[in-house]
Amino acid sequence: MIWAYPDYKLIALLSGVFILLYLIYLYRYWSINRRLKVQKRRLFTKMVLRTLYFILFLIAFAGPSIGSSTKEIKEEGKDIFIAVDLSQSMNAQDIGPNRLQRVKFELKNLIKSFPSDRIGLIIFSSEAYMQCPLTFDQNVLQLYIDGLNTGLVPNSGTDLNGPLRMALDRFENEESQEVKSKSIILISDGENFGDDLEEIGSQLNDLGVKVFSLGIGTDQGATIPRGNGVIIDPDTGKPAETYLDRAPLQQIASETNGQYFEISNEAQELGDLTAALERLEGGTVGTRQIETSSNKYFYFLLAGLVLSLLDMILPIKTIKL
Repeated sequence: MIWAYPDYKLIALLSGVFILLYLIYLYRYWSINRRLKVQKRRLFTKMVLRTLYFILFLIAFAGPSIGSSTKEIKEEGKDIFIAVDLSQSMNAQDIGPNRLQRVKFELKNLIKSFPSDRIGLIIFSSEAYMQCPLTFDQNVLQLYIDGLNTGLVPNSGTDLNGPLRMALDRFENEESQEVKSKSIILISDGENFGDDLEEIGSQLNDLGVKVFSLGIGTDQGATIPRGNGVIIDPDTGKPAETYLDRAPLQQIASETNGQYFEISNEAQELGDLTAALERLEGGTVGTRQIETSSNKYFYFLLAGLVLSLLDMILPIKTIKL
């Protein structure tokens, strides 16, 4: 016999409470009726009956599994590309310690929530690069995330089209015939200097790819560090400042039936992003038969209920006048 909920400490505690309360009951009963003639045999019958159905309740509570049965389960999977903006503006410190370091910390926690899904990593600024193809290996992903820095890509602005098109091409050229849920996590401060997102959004939507965009930054903005100084805007001669621009991120999420989330001083929505991805129905990639134990708690519970009803309705006299 296998127990589904073998919490022996709780069972022992409940048994101890039952014994203590029943001893108190017997003592009070005997004290009240010490001048009367108590029929011990019938009192003993009552005690045995109650003890028996209490034991049956405990067995039902522990979830006894007797025998086994087979069950068919569906194996589901998701393909998720994470696209991370590595433009110089991601070094801004309006989000501590800076935008990129905060993204790296949050990403390492996020991927732990999807151990059975394939995840890939794309890095971009003005150009996009495949940093890690879709993989189940979370250790490899963690290493790539640790190594993210703004020196990995050319920095002449940010083009949100690049990573989206790269992910789309990979999804379209996927050789596997398995039907999977496909999605992209687009992480950026939203300052898009590339083409309009309407065309790529329509193509992603046609393929059933949802974009979940994650805005990082604040409305107050910050200067952009470079070495020991800051980047100077050549047009004004003053330190360049970067601000969170939600509009393009919200646009691409809306066009692909995805959602927009944010990490700023006012919002910490990575948990909401994780929940949204978990709600996606993974495509069925196969089925398999597993052997499961058969929980028979109901029979013990039913027997206990029957005995408890007998205890209440049977006219067992314990005192003879």
